[in-house]
Amino acid sequence: MARIAGVDIPANKRIQIGLTYIYGIGKSRATDILNRAQVSVDKKVKDLTDDELNRIRAIIEEEGDIEGDLRKRVQMDIKRLMDIGCYRGLRHRKGLPVRGQRTHTNARTRKGPRGAAIAKKKAPGKK
Repeated sequence: MARIAGVDIPANKRIQIGLTYIYGIGKSRATDILNRAQVSVDKKVKDLTDDELNRIRAIIEEEGDIEGDLRKRVQMDIKRLMDIGCYRGLRHRKGLPVRGQRTHTNARTRKGPRGAAIAKKKAPGKK
């Protein structure tokens, strides 16, 4: 199992798919990294040489934000929106959908499970 940017890449997968296990690297960015490192996208992770792994690591390091740095930047961006009190920040604060989706129905992922139904009051009984 190869370790790149603090993430274990599965050995039996193609390197193009394995790189997507790193937060901030998708399929197209992985393909671009492999082309720059001159590594075949069809090669399995277990078949990579140390030289190829080092070239991939170097390109990922110079490219910029991935993993912890990227997660931190995204959280800081959300915190900034909440601090300035803009509409998107308020939606984040309330835990509602941010990008204009309807909330009358649906939006259960953001809102969480439905609250329990409120019990009706019992009619006063005879003594």
